[in-house]
Amino acid sequence: MNIHESAEDYLEAILILREQLGMVRSIDIVHHLDYTKPSVSVAMKRLRENGYIEMDGEGHITLLPPGEAIAQRIYDRHKLLTQLLVRLGVDPKTAAADACKIEHDLSDESFEKIKAHVRQHTK
Repeated sequence: MNIHESAEDYLEAILILREQLGMVRSIDIVHHLDYTKPSVSVAMKRLRENGYIEMDGEGHITLLPPGEAIAQRIYDRHKLLTQLLVRLGVDPKTAAADACKIEHDLSDESFEKIKAHVRQHTK
């Protein structure tokens, strides 16, 4: 799975917005990520061309299986890293922002060790 960090952010945003709103349109992503309409439009076109999303005639965005897998992977990392940082005493807003930076670059091995550590100390 070789995908750019920005594409991961878009896919994660679609997943989050789908959970919150049910249906997702480009304008929802504009507001959620605070990006411009043209930037989101270009990104949606690329994600569609690469088989990560599809859009219906009304502009509703659906994650396709490859996009869903990436979005879920990034979102799971985001939630766990945010949780860990908050437990360490980091302000929740700062923890979420830092988790967003870490979630893309952390190796699978390191993430799995962090996940195991959190599970072990959550009991």
